[in-house]
Amino acid sequence: MGTVGKALELLDVFTRSRPLIGLSDLARLAQLNKATCFRLVQELCDYGLLEQVGSSREYRLGPSVLRLAAQREAQVPTRDAAMPILQELANATGETAHMSLIMASVLRPLAVAYSTAYATRVTMEDTDSLPFHATSSGLAVLAFQSEAFVAAQLDKPLVKLAVRTETNPANLRDRLAHITKSGVAESAGAYETDVNSMAVPLFDAFGSCIGAVSVAAIASRQSSEQITHTRATLIQAGRKITKLWGGSVPPAIATAWQTAA
Repeated sequence: MGTVGKALELLDVFTRSRPLIGLSDLARLAQLNKATCFRLVQELCDYGLLEQVGSSREYRLGPSVLRLAAQREAQVPTRDAAMPILQELANATGETAHMSLIMASVLRPLAVAYSTAYATRVTMEDTDSLPFHATSSGLAVLAFQSEAFVAAQLDKPLVKLAVRTETNPANLRDRLAHITKSGVAESAGAYETDVNSMAVPLFDAFGSCIGAVSVAAIASRQSSEQITHTRATLIQAGRKITKLWGGSVPPAIATAWQTAA
């Protein structure tokens, strides 16, 4: 990996739950020696991508990250444009709705909307990535990727996050084949024991899957009627967001969604 790649990987170490990191910890997390890490950090600080703060001299993401994000959002409206649809989805289902995008082969949450229908709900404030094998969003996205991408993900050690997490690659491939035909992914207690989720893929202008929109719900609230309602509402949201982003739903999936909805 080149110098640029190593520097950019340092940015990926920062998460919602780990916003401040000292040099020693940063080197350890990035698996770099301290001298190399310090040199890369200094270069990132020079460009405003990192900054050092506090008496402990820890690092955090710098203001240039905000500038780049704002420029991207202005040119290609993504998060802000889709938020009203996401909030409508949360309100209509009474559950937590969220969007995710593939970023450098990792599925990252982009936005979340909460319903006020219940006192208890699924929260995602500390979620920095979504495992492909254990979430409906991950499965919805993985089903529409290249064979090379799927193989790379399923050849990795698949962590068993809950009792119902599927870690057998062959079984996961069977599920992906079904999702490829239906355009809807479901997950019951695979990421968190008491949480069920459903997701549909989101597509770009070339019909390539770039992310997913999902509803995550407390399992005990999910009656068959609620599941049917969630599926129809979710498909509608998937169509709207894809269209809003200038995307195009592949004809086979559009037909499958029409039948399911």
